[in-house]
Amino acid sequence: MNTETEMTAETEMTAGTGTTPKDVVVRYVRAVADGDLATIRDSFAEDATWTYPGDLPLSGTWKGRDAIVDDFLGAATGGLFKPGTAPEVALVNVIAEGDQVLAEWTAKGITRSGRIYDNRCAGIYVVRDGRIVSVKEYADTQHVERTLFGQR
Repeated sequence: MNTETEMTAETEMTAGTGTTPKDVVVRYVRAVADGDLATIRDSFAEDATWTYPGDLPLSGTWKGRDAIVDDFLGAATGGLFKPGTAPEVALVNVIAEGDQVLAEWTAKGITRSGRIYDNRCAGIYVVRDGRIVSVKEYADTQHVERTLFGQR
């Protein structure tokens, strides 16, 4: 390697995939927005973790791809929003450094109880070998509690 540009490109690449960690996260968020379950599942390492803040029914650390996709993400979208709908997810910002990616997105929808859900979220993703291995999400959990878990 003779140039700083070559070194930067190499260090941003995920081992063996030719895809940067930032690309992996952008692809994942777009898959969520599109409802592309196969790509969502493929985005995570088998032993990935997702940590969600607060003391809500969704709070805690979800361990393993299946628990993240089926239980955490499935519960977050499946039973909490108006039947036949899913929240609209839009990527706002992405910043990457090495294997860590900070993504900011909005999620908007109508809840099962008819409330308007409109939250701005952020997650710190760690990507290795082309897969997400961990996520620490940050969101307005008071808004989540009030709109998704509160009473009518």
